[in-house]
Amino acid sequence: MSDLTIPNSLKDSGLRHFRDGMYPEALKAFAEARLAYAEMGDQLEAAEMTNNIGVVHRVERRKDEALAAFNQARAAFEELGDRSRVAQVLGNMGSLYAVERDREQAILHYRQAIDIFGELGEDDHRAETLLALSSIYLKMRRWGQALAIYHQGLSAFQRPSIMQRFLRWLFGIPLGMLNR
Repeated sequence: MSDLTIPNSLKDSGLRHFRDGMYPEALKAFAEARLAYAEMGDQLEAAEMTNNIGVVHRVERRKDEALAAFNQARAAFEELGDRSRVAQVLGNMGSLYAVERDREQAILHYRQAIDIFGELGEDDHRAETLLALSSIYLKMRRWGQALAIYHQGLSAFQRPSIMQRFLRWLFGIPLGMLNR
């Protein structure tokens, strides 16, 4: 049995519990996995578990605990030089602020994540974050911005789904054609 078996098993258990909506159990498993990874010296995986803890807190609407976890994970990823995971945490923070209806903070965090994903060439992550940002503008009734950003998001996917390809096609139809 390798040294990674226990923390990986705890992480998998946490992910399973999270998918099943068993959030207290997921939180416990992620916390135990974080400790096990930290004891092994795997700071990257320990920080990932901290991010997962933040996601659980976000889903359970515990803003302060979620922000604390996200800020801790972000600092660790920055120290480790993992800009992709920094962007993922920023996206999670944007989602938290969106749920809390702090739209300006949501926009700020989503835009930071979009910029980093763009710099790294992570087009699909950038696309998903653009779609999330679009929904914020939609809720603010800023229709033009919402549509423009949604279109940007659809265009950024490297391997769009059938629905995304259809929506890309639909965006390409001149408006006059739709009014006939």
